[in-house]
Amino acid sequence: MKKQINNQIKIEFLKTLQDRFHRNMNRHKGMYWALVQKKIETNPEKLWTLNQMELTGGEPDVVDYNKQSGEYIFIDCSKESPLGRRSFCYDPKALEDRKANKPQNSAIAFAKEIGVTLLTEEQYKTYHNKVKFDNKTSSWVLTPDEIRILGGAIFCDFRFGRVFTYHNGAESYYGARGFRGILFV
Repeated sequence: MKKQINNQIKIEFLKTLQDRFHRNMNRHKGMYWALVQKKIETNPEKLWTLNQMELTGGEPDVVDYNKQSGEYIFIDCSKESPLGRRSFCYDPKALEDRKANKPQNSAIAFAKEIGVTLLTEEQYKTYHNKVKFDNKTSSWVLTPDEIRILGGAIFCDFRFGRVFTYHNGAESYYGARGFRGILFV
């Protein structure tokens, strides 16, 4: 599958990203849109992924820059867990193991389809300082193997002025739980 968007959508979407970038300068102090845009435009598959993040309700924006790799770091900055990525169990194994009332997909599989990775617990906490999110929803985060082997998975949310990390069976899913992605461009 060719992961590119047509030129008209590209123009409109880059404008959306630019507007969001300028409205939220606190997320990326010292960064310049022209440099971010150049990086995006030289990576058509990454632009496609950013568009998928947008289409599923993520409202992607730049939150960091890795000086060593020269990559801009985008995450889903939507106020609540992206609407188009909720009601998923954790991973394909959990989806396979679920016998009844299976969800449409798993967070891990869908993230891979659109080209992102789930935030880690540490990334969730770090970037929550820049972007306040999940006051009413929760988001699956990458689960350490030692927890997943035992059948669990972890998720985070923001309540009472702080980020909390919880656990659930990996096969569980809820209408108010989705996932947030991270993309390096």
